[in-house]
Amino acid sequence: MSPQPPPATQVWPPLDPAGTAGSADSATVTLADLMPPPPGQSQDGGGRPADRGRRRRQGDPRGHWFLVAVGVVLMAGALLLNGYATSTVGETHAAPPPADRPSTELDDVRHGGPVLNLTGARPDSARLPARTVALTFDDGPDPRWTPQLLDVLAKHSAKATFFAVGARIAENPELVRRIVAEGHEIGNHTYAHADLAAVPDWRLRLELSLTQKALAGAAGVHTRLVRPPYSSSPAAVTGPQLRALRVMGGEGYIVALTDLDTKDWARPGVDQIVRAALPRRGRGAVIMMHDSGGDRGQTVAAVDRLLTRLAEQKYRATTLTSALGMPSAHAPAGDLERVAGTGLGLAQRGASGFVTVMSWVLAVAGGLTLLRLLFFLVLAWVHARRARGGKRRAGRAPAWPAPPAVSVIVPAYNEEAGIEATVRSLVNTGYPGALEVIVVDDGSSDGTAAIAASLDLPGVRVIRQENGGKPAALNTGIAHASHDILVMVDGDTVFEPDTIEHLVRPLADPAVGAVSGNTKVGNRRGMIGRWQHIEYVIGFNLDRRAFDLLGCMPTVPGAIGAFRRSALREIGGVSVDTLAEDTDLTMAMCRGGWRVVYEENALAWTEAPTSLGQLWRQRYRWCYGTLQAMWKHRRAIAEPGPFGRRCLGYLTLFQVVLPLLAPVVDVMAVYSVLVGDPLPVVAVWAGFVLVQAFSGWYALRLDRERASALWVLPLQQFVYRQLMYLVVIQSVATAVLGVRLRWQTIRREGTFAG
Repeated sequence: MSPQPPPATQVWPPLDPAGTAGSADSATVTLADLMPPPPGQSQDGGGRPADRGRRRRQGDPRGHWFLVAVGVVLMAGALLLNGYATSTVGETHAAPPPADRPSTELDDVRHGGPVLNLTGARPDSARLPARTVALTFDDGPDPRWTPQLLDVLAKHSAKATFFAVGARIAENPELVRRIVAEGHEIGNHTYAHADLAAVPDWRLRLELSLTQKALAGAAGVHTRLVRPPYSSSPAAVTGPQLRALRVMGGEGYIVALTDLDTKDWARPGVDQIVRAALPRRGRGAVIMMHDSGGDRGQTVAAVDRLLTRLAEQKYRATTLTSALGMPSAHAPAGDLERVAGTGLGLAQRGASGFVTVMSWVLAVAGGLTLLRLLFFLVLAWVHARRARGGKRRAGRAPAWPAPPAVSVIVPAYNEEAGIEATVRSLVNTGYPGALEVIVVDDGSSDGTAAIAASLDLPGVRVIRQENGGKPAALNTGIAHASHDILVMVDGDTVFEPDTIEHLVRPLADPAVGAVSGNTKVGNRRGMIGRWQHIEYVIGFNLDRRAFDLLGCMPTVPGAIGAFRRSALREIGGVSVDTLAEDTDLTMAMCRGGWRVVYEENALAWTEAPTSLGQLWRQRYRWCYGTLQAMWKHRRAIAEPGPFGRRCLGYLTLFQVVLPLLAPVVDVMAVYSVLVGDPLPVVAVWAGFVLVQAFSGWYALRLDRERASALWVLPLQQFVYRQLMYLVVIQSVATAVLGVRLRWQTIRREGTFAG
């Protein structure tokens, strides 16, 4: 039995008794997480709620954009922190030595020892005593090489000084604690290995301060030792470097340069490293090596051999401060510094983990997107060959012996701009069978009903009812329809002359419960119209070919669809549970065991939104309604048949999850372009555009459309794409917060009028 129409209806012309239908109960589902619109709220183009006093928690959530903004800021902060820690952001390099002006102070430093005290008016320096070496290791700690060096030092009962980079300290706090626990000391080597001679004083102080905080959080200590990156022996100090050394001295640091630079970072060979590290004639020396920054296997082997040679020569290998007879470089850090350092370490490790995870997620998402596109192209090719080759699937019934009688239902709310063109296209369709057109005016406040009634066309009836929403209007039309084959058409849609004939042809198969037509954008002259035209051809119609073959059609569009009355009766008519009544209805059909197919030759021209605001409101409603329908039919995943696993899984992944990740793609792309080499980003973007262009060309060819429309495809990536994923974000936020969404008003321009 078909659903009864609402009681307050006026029919023109009046129905005879044979034209009425019986009654049936309609299923109602309450969605706790995805609040449906109240039954009295208008369902087409933003009508007025039937009972304004019953509106509760309707409208858009206001706080979620703040949460999105916070998320973007946190994401950007994670990228910047990780970029800063890895020297991608704010990267500095050692500048070539400038021509220095003569300076007494500079001469004192160049001719002094490797350990400098610049806290006073004149530089003071010190050298290590005879038969004493201070092994120093820069750029660590490294989780691979530093433990090996520690093992070698322990083997020889030697101590060393590690000039650690703050970012590496934050990444490897356990390793820092091991260094301190085994009696070695740690010096400050800046946070991001910055060339301190090339940065302003505030950046220099920030580098030192952050490293101290990281050290406090990892090991609970501060250090008084510092070694500037890109430094060497005192003789190589330049004027700009002296300025930086003065600032470090003013911060209370003892500056450690080197006597012997082994240049082990160049991996010259173990023997060469050992020769460069051996002091001459029993002198003491500060020896510079590295425990990070690349393969340090030669360094590990060289240290083992060096310590053996030094022991044979009666050398003592100890920490820098111990070698000079100074107090330990370490001092306990305060509680506040420890907390701040712990937070810094957690933030940096979190940022690093986030970037790593996002890199993998983006790679997987990109791969899935490409595979999905190629897979759907293959399915579309197969579908087109079968459809145009006249091949029938096994078990499909032959064509209708005679054209079936058809009832066309047009729900309309404030459609005066286009209702005449819609009705005339239906009457003039040239369908050879019996045809009636039922216009259901759902409480319009304009002249929609009067215009439709004044046309005085054969087979056209106009039904007026109080505003009850699009599902109620459709159910009214179903109840008053005289025939068993029903075509549902939006009030802004125009049919081709042969559309109805093509649309009802697949219903000759008794297993088919619904048929989706081929929707096309009629107003495609502007940029927004062209973007939607491409989206309809590629994103909608191409997908429907694939869904047809997979047996999991998610949506028969409200603009054009044919239904079997018995199938509608079986599922209880058009539900009012969601804002996407067409998706809800189609999913119910699939779950009921009915086949839903796609007919490419059944063409319908619809009026698309002409402004970004109108487009936003339309897609917001569509997306939110689709989420409601997915939630309502979520149990289909556990049911037999392909619909639940294929359709709901696909929609969840490609219509919800991946769009939610789209802002990450854009932020990381912009970040990569600004701070790194832009060529890889541009190359990946161009590759995706080329693949999309190929799929668009093929989709347009299948739909017999001109490929010249593809020129707007690259531009679509900069406005339209962002609009679409922001719609998904707002829809998901609306659903999670349990806010009821009002129907959004879409202004009709009357594209097909006249």
